[in-house]
Amino acid sequence: MTLRWLHSRQFRRASDLWSHARKLRDTQCDLLDPQELQVLDDALQQTKAALDRRASDETLAARADELENAAEQCLRPYPHPEWRDNVDVFLVAIAIAMAIRTFFAQPFKIPTGSMQPTLYGVTLQDRRSDPNFVMPGFLRRVYEFAWHGAIYHQVIAQADGECDHAGPLQHAFGVVNKQTFWVRYHGGPLTPITIWGGPDESQFDSIEHRIGLVDDYRLPNRFHKGEPIIQFVEHTGDHLFVDRLTYNFRRPKLGEIIVFKTRDIPIPGQTADQFYIKRLLGLPGDTISIGDDRHVRINGIRLDASTPHFAKVYGFDTNAAPRESHYSGHVLQFGSQLKTSTNKLVIRDKHYAVFGDNTMNSSDSRYWGDFPERNIMGRAFLVYWPYSTRFGIVTGR
Repeated sequence: MTLRWLHSRQFRRASDLWSHARKLRDTQCDLLDPQELQVLDDALQQTKAALDRRASDETLAARADELENAAEQCLRPYPHPEWRDNVDVFLVAIAIAMAIRTFFAQPFKIPTGSMQPTLYGVTLQDRRSDPNFVMPGFLRRVYEFAWHGAIYHQVIAQADGECDHAGPLQHAFGVVNKQTFWVRYHGGPLTPITIWGGPDESQFDSIEHRIGLVDDYRLPNRFHKGEPIIQFVEHTGDHLFVDRLTYNFRRPKLGEIIVFKTRDIPIPGQTADQFYIKRLLGLPGDTISIGDDRHVRINGIRLDASTPHFAKVYGFDTNAAPRESHYSGHVLQFGSQLKTSTNKLVIRDKHYAVFGDNTMNSSDSRYWGDFPERNIMGRAFLVYWPYSTRFGIVTGR
């Protein structure tokens, strides 16, 4: 019997109409005169009574028609109701998206290469010396960007000339980067060349004409007609979701990859609204040191490839020198707080310490120590773009 009422078209119509009319009645009650309120309330009560006693479809249809007539007679129509409904739906969707972002999963773009090769920031592949390189067509470039996050940049010299100077990186519309540099052809006037969607961390140097990124991409001082002035493939950093829920129920664990704010951390050149991503190496009360074998000691206990989340970090060839963007353990760095194997970093209460997997190119707790627990935003959870070998669940890897 219950299923019949749940699937009755007239029952659903009467129920929806009653809910909508009741909402409008409560909203406009101060605009309606007593007689209009009485007519509308009577129709609402009769419809509700028919719904409660599960009246027949014929009775429900009659009560719904009466309620609809009463609503049309008494209620004040809103201007542009279709726009009003669309705005309501849009605002609800925004509210739900913001709630998910704040309490469950927040999108995050990896800004630097400090966690390579576990997770990648923006990287460049210089193709000027590759004789076999052919600039892909438009549709191919669209596919490569949408699927693999690859952006192709190419500027071919129109004539013999030289690079003169370059401007700083600019953020157009808050989401697109652009950078302009000037060249002279045959000693003529300056000609601007603009690159759109360039690397986040790049900046042309006015003397060396350099893009200051990992691969140290440099513009030529002089060039000849038909030569590439710029020819590189930019790979965007990994985009992932940060799990903001888990740490509300438990403390962070050793080896987890976390995202945190740089606020209150004495990092030279960094602003308070930036975020970093690193691997957790020190919990409150721990004492950290690094041995000459490139292995971290926590409270005197040596971490190795058998430690959960450290199989790749400490799975390096002990006979090979540490290399950038390769798993090389953790090295002692001159100028850091851990310069020798006898130096120790003591983690304060409600503080944590982190190291980057790219130990040769990582600003981390070796330099600026621990940071407050309140700075932790959450743990890296899922790489959702671009598609690569790193796509999928992150956990501690």
